[in-house]
Amino acid sequence: MSATRSRSNPGGMDVLSVLGPDVRPLRERKPPWFKVPPPGGERYRELTALIEEENLHTVCQEAACPNVGECWERGTATFMILGDTCTRRCGFCNVKTGKPTWDDPLEPARVARSIARMGLRHAVITSVDRDDLPDKGAAAFVGVIRQIRRQAPGCQIEVLTPDFQGQEMPLAKVIAERPDVFSHNVEVVPRLYPIARRGSEFERSCRVLRLAGELGEGEVVTKSGLMVGLGETHEEMLDTFAALRENGVGVLTVGQYLRPSERHLPVVRYWHPDEFSELERAALELGFDHCAAGPLVRSSYHADEHVPQPRAGVGPLAARS
Repeated sequence: MSATRSRSNPGGMDVLSVLGPDVRPLRERKPPWFKVPPPGGERYRELTALIEEENLHTVCQEAACPNVGECWERGTATFMILGDTCTRRCGFCNVKTGKPTWDDPLEPARVARSIARMGLRHAVITSVDRDDLPDKGAAAFVGVIRQIRRQAPGCQIEVLTPDFQGQEMPLAKVIAERPDVFSHNVEVVPRLYPIARRGSEFERSCRVLRLAGELGEGEVVTKSGLMVGLGETHEEMLDTFAALRENGVGVLTVGQYLRPSERHLPVVRYWHPDEFSELERAALELGFDHCAAGPLVRSSYHADEHVPQPRAGVGPLAARS
């Protein structure tokens, strides 16, 4: 495969023309700070069996997350609803692309039942893009939120949704259920959208986040996530942070992109942990309520710690306690 083209980019776009003339894909081993123990503890095995039993999908598995062992041993997981086939083809993502066939009206109840059995206090619910559905999958998010409230009322709910193609009605339906956290990842700096997020638009994602905050009327925390390592500059990251703050985002995560396979976009650079610390400081100076930045940080990694906890007797959690 050519160093300048990726099989995940069938349109034939010259990747380096977008990355810039001074960058080249890395051909070296990962730095030592990426070493993590392989999964396989007792809790991990229990959750694997439970997820298989309920015929569920997790982003931990589908996205080949490096933190799967740690998170599952903690008893936390991110559930992926609406199947395992996405209607878009992002250059960084390990989820398969194609024509989705998943249609299971009982999935919300099964997800909630698993969350109750796991005893989670903070569950993250995400999905593949379902541009094939009239409501872009919003009804499934609504169903899961309602079922969690019914079966696991003490669990904090975070939804990590697609952009619903910018349509306001699907978004409004999800926000009307008052999830504790509404998350939508912009993923990369705007310049990299043509190669990394074809079919998506940075401005549209910002508008979704702004509307989520406005529709939530102060009761829903808004959150977004970014990756580094695809050729972005420090200045571009800060500009993107500023755009997210301008659109009301309160919580930010920043992690290192890791290439899932040779079919995906190459890693241009591994950012040093000190650089992540600088990004975190800069984000907090811009006014974010919380920022988690690090090589292995993902949007759902320790999600319960990334969200400001409501004061006693205040907010949507207090109403359900």
